Amino acid sequence: MNRDYDVIVVGTGHAGVEAALAAARMGCQTASFTLNRERIAYMPCNCSIGGPAKGHLAREVDALGGQMGINTDLSLTHIRRVGTGKGPAVQTLRAHADKSIYPQTMRRVMESQPHLALVENAVEGLLTHQNRIVGVKLADGSEVTAHAVIITTGTFLNGLCHLGEQKIEAARHGDPPVGGLSQSLRALGFRMGRFKTGTTPRLRKSSIDLTQMILIEPEEDSPPFSFKHARLEFARLLLPCWQTYTNERAHAVIQANLHRSAMYSGQIQGTGPRYCPSIEDKIHRFPEKRAHPIFLEQEYWDQEDLYVQGMSTSLPEETQMEILQAMPGMEQVEMIRAGYAVEYDMVYPDQLHLTLMAREVEGLFLAGQINGTSGYEEAAAQGLVAGINAALYAQNREPLVLERARSYIGVLIDDLVTKGVEDPYRMLTGRAEYRLTLRHDNADERLTPVGRAVGLVDDERWQRFTQKRHGIETETERLQSEFVSGKHNPWLQANGQSMVSDRVSAYDYLRRPGARYETLSALLGWENPAPSDVVEQIEINAKYEAYLKKQSQQVQQQQKLEHWRIPDDLDYHLLRAISKESREKLAKARPRTVGQAARVPGVRPADIHCLLVYLKKENGAFYSA
Repeated sequence: MNRDYDVIVVGTGHAGVEAALAAARMGCQTASFTLNRERIAYMPCNCSIGGPAKGHLAREVDALGGQMGINTDLSLTHIRRVGTGKGPAVQTLRAHADKSIYPQTMRRVMESQPHLALVENAVEGLLTHQNRIVGVKLADGSEVTAHAVIITTGTFLNGLCHLGEQKIEAARHGDPPVGGLSQSLRALGFRMGRFKTGTTPRLRKSSIDLTQMILIEPEEDSPPFSFKHARLEFARLLLPCWQTYTNERAHAVIQANLHRSAMYSGQIQGTGPRYCPSIEDKIHRFPEKRAHPIFLEQEYWDQEDLYVQGMSTSLPEETQMEILQAMPGMEQVEMIRAGYAVEYDMVYPDQLHLTLMAREVEGLFLAGQINGTSGYEEAAAQGLVAGINAALYAQNREPLVLERARSYIGVLIDDLVTKGVEDPYRMLTGRAEYRLTLRHDNADERLTPVGRAVGLVDDERWQRFTQKRHGIETETERLQSEFVSGKHNPWLQANGQSMVSDRVSAYDYLRRPGARYETLSALLGWENPAPSDVVEQIEINAKYEAYLKKQSQQVQQQQKLEHWRIPDDLDYHLLRAISKESREKLAKARPRTVGQAARVPGVRPADIHCLLVYLKKENGAFYSA
């Protein structure tokens, strides 16, 4: 049957743009439906991309051939490294993007992308036939057909904003909600819930005495987010941000008005994020803390708006002013816009496959906040995977599943699908078992070949990747073939380096604490030192070689379970050796592999052993190493 499009994407937030671009770049005729072109890739909350774990996600999106990293590099106003006091596993970047330039840049990319049509219209329903998606129904009653549909609606499904006692039907400030799509999803049998997120006040910069706060300068020597860029190039000087703290006066105001918060007055039914709580939630949950950090971040190059990172709230506007005025330097503060909370409909993600396709509706994919996540980066990562898999589905190709051992994106999706969510999910480095392997610096090594295989990585990106990989190989060989010996000790001692008693390769010397590639390059007189991105990976590979080998062995052992397929039609209720509770949970989760089954909450290790015994006996053919 012919379709109007191969892929339809509903929504143009951070999940939607990555999904639509991925499908179109893979050759699918794609339609991207938006309520407003001016809101494409809009940043309704903070102006930040990256940070702990989130930076890893953004970097992986880029390595696969996504757009977020490129767009961040082209619109950033502030950037710095984070996690530098810890090991390389958690180090990454955090940037601030101009909140007008970022969406404008993304819109231009969308409008110029071949095979992609941007359509301003509201999608109110889904069209299905025999448990298969066939298209969407629009607000004007017309229908558009497609082989695959991706829902990326963010907070738009029955969105309701709260500001103190005030309620506003909106998905976010300035955007109306969508109602019909929730009804359509429920009619298809999806279990749905209500989640809540929030944003902070916006302040006028000139009304604040910033000298009473801690100045945080950007790091202009930071590497770019995107692997396509050799270095960052700035059209203007980067902007600083500032840090301050709440105090006992501010806490007293919050405590006295806690009953007026929409969250604590019972107005909000949705579940809020555990790892990004509102300021009133922080004061209530951690009464022993006398201060909480607050960051003032500049949202635009040419406007005065400051985002108050760390002060998400649904308290009344006048109470927000009292809290702010209680902090040093903000006695005369002017509020451009008050913070507010928004609750919205979501779909419990344990109803999805690891491809992000719905279990019960073939060809329907969900990505972003609708799956119970929070954050631009989590949304972009899901959108990219959904876009890739929708394109592969439309092209009758094998789906892509990113495993936990390969990427943070794999951890994210596996957590959502296998464990489900009880509150908005936020990526944390602690969620990844193999984070020394899943580093910011080697995201291209792990994922760019995957992006190339599915048709998402273009020739320019692939050439840069192969050049870097060749540089790592050749420079490692040079380090292993040249030597440091006793004759170099005077130079080493004069430059504060450890001396050698025996002749050692430069690579072995690099393993030593404090030893740097630049030191060896100067010592051995190399005229053509390697680029910084090559050097970074070589140093990590040398210094952490033993740990990386050990983690690689752990991954290989786990992969045996990850590759042990479970038949799709396995009736768990017939496996009487497994406890009743585990049978029920496995029957509901329908894990794809034994490894995934072992992560289903509540399933006992002994029951996994019984499952393995059964599979070895009855279904050995499903094992593939």
